[in-house]
Amino acid sequence: MEKSLRKGREAKKALRSAPISEEQNPIKPGLTGGYYKPLSDSDVKKLYDLSLSALAEVGIGLAPKSGIDYMTKVGAILGDDGRLRFPKSLVEDMIALSNREITLFGREEKFDMHLSGKKVFFGTAGAAVHLVDIEKKEYRDSTSLDLYNAAQITHELDNIHFFQRVMVARDITDNFEMDLNTLYACCGGTTKHVGTSFSEPSHIKKCLDFLHLVAGDEKKWRERPFVSNSNCFVVPPMKFATESCEAMERCIQGGMPILLLSAGQAGATAPAPIALTIVQAVAECLAGVVYVNSIKPGHPSIFGTWPFVSDLRTGAMSGGSGEQSLLTSGCAQMHHFLGLPGGAAAGIADSKLPDMQAGWEQGISNTMAGLAGLNLVYESAGMHASLLGFSLESLILGNDILGQVQRCVKGIEVDDTMVNLDVIKSVCLDGPEHYLGHEQTLELMQKEYIYPDLADRSSPKEWLENEKPDLIKNTISKKKEILNRRNGKPLFTNDIDKKVRENFKIYL
Repeated sequence: MEKSLRKGREAKKALRSAPISEEQNPIKPGLTGGYYKPLSDSDVKKLYDLSLSALAEVGIGLAPKSGIDYMTKVGAILGDDGRLRFPKSLVEDMIALSNREITLFGREEKFDMHLSGKKVFFGTAGAAVHLVDIEKKEYRDSTSLDLYNAAQITHELDNIHFFQRVMVARDITDNFEMDLNTLYACCGGTTKHVGTSFSEPSHIKKCLDFLHLVAGDEKKWRERPFVSNSNCFVVPPMKFATESCEAMERCIQGGMPILLLSAGQAGATAPAPIALTIVQAVAECLAGVVYVNSIKPGHPSIFGTWPFVSDLRTGAMSGGSGEQSLLTSGCAQMHHFLGLPGGAAAGIADSKLPDMQAGWEQGISNTMAGLAGLNLVYESAGMHASLLGFSLESLILGNDILGQVQRCVKGIEVDDTMVNLDVIKSVCLDGPEHYLGHEQTLELMQKEYIYPDLADRSSPKEWLENEKPDLIKNTISKKKEILNRRNGKPLFTNDIDKKVRENFKIYL
C-alpha cells in the first residue's frame, strides 16, 4: 500500500514537472499589474506638481555645454547660477513628444519586450564588485568570467526576462577593454535584451562597432537594437553628470535605447521623506525626458526613477527594506500617471547570503513592484549586500521566487470555465466528494498553478525518504549543470566570434 502511494505521488510529481507548452504556461513575460497603489490619485497629482515646481524653481546644475545647447534651444532657461530651469509648459511638451510604447528587442524575437501600460518584466542589473562564493561563504572580486556565467544562467531562466550587467569585471584594468568585454560577456551569454553602461563617452563608437558586427551590420542594429544604455545622467541632488550626459548623447545618435536613471538615496542624496524622495527622482527624470527629446523626439527611453533607501541609524543603504518596496511601488504609479515606460529597482537583498533574510527581502519587494505594475523590475534576482555582491545561486533561486511573484501578478481568473457550479454538483452530489481526480483538476494542474524548480514542498516523511534534500546544494548542482551544458560556448556564430576577436581584445 505504501509503495503504491509513493508511486502515485511520484507520478503526479512527474506530471507537474513535465514540460508544458507556452500556451499552457500560466505565467508569461509582460503580465499586467497595477493592483497595488500606495499613493492615492490626489497624492500622485500633488507629487507631479511638486516635481514640476522643483524643475522650474530649483532646476538642474552642471549640464555639459552640448546639453545646454540642446535644452535651451527647446525652451529651458540657463540662469546666472549655471542651473538649467524648465518651465512647466516645456516639460509637458516634451512628455507629449515622448515615445509612450517602446519595444526592447532581444537578439531572438521571442525575447522582445513590448513596454506599455502596466505590463511587467523582471530582470537583473547592478554593478556588484564581488561574487558571493556560497560554498566557502566568502566574497571575492568579480571577473569577466563571472559576468559571462551570470548571463549564461539567465538565458536558461524563464522568469528572468532581460539581462542588465550585474557585476564589474575587476580582472580588466583598462576601462575601454572592460566596457567592451562587458558587452561581449553579456551578449555572448544570452540573446535576451541586454543593458550596460559605459565608463567614458569615447568608448561608445567602438562598442557600437562591436554591436554592428554582432547584429550583422549597422542597419540591422538600428532596426532591432538589442542593447540599451543604463545611464546615470544625473548626480542627485539635482545635478547633471557631465560624462554620462555626453555618453547618452552618443548612444542616442547611435540608435541605442536609454534608461534615464536617477539613483538618489533617501536621507543622503535625496530627502528623507519617501514622498519627497519620489518628487526629486521624478523631477530629475523629467529633466532627462527634456534632454532626450530635445536631441531626438520620440527616441526610446525608460523613465528610470530608481531611488534607494538609507538605514538612517548608520547611513548605509537598505535595499531590502519595506521603505524600498514602497518607494519603488510609488515610482511605478508616477510612471503610469505620466504614461511613460518606466523601470526601478526591487529584489535587492541586504543579506550577504541566500538565506531566509534574503528570501523575504527579495520576495516582498518583487511582489510589490509586480503588483504595482512596474514595467521593468531591475535587480530582481541575485543581488546581495545592498548591491555589493552577486550570487549565481541566488540568481537561480530568484527564478523560483519570480515565478511565484508573477503568479500573484496574474491574479484570479473569474469566467464561466473557472466558476461553474456544475463541477461542485458533480463532486458533491454524484461523485467521490473530493476533487483530486476530477477532469477539471487535472486540466488545470499546469494552466492555473505553477511549481517551483528547486523549492521543496514534500511532507516531512517524504523529505526523510529523499535524504533531506538541501536547497543550496541542489542550487549549486543546477548552476553546474547549466554551465556544463553551455560548455563555455558564446551565443555567436563562429564567423562572428572570429571577426570580433580579430578586431577587439577579448579576455574570455
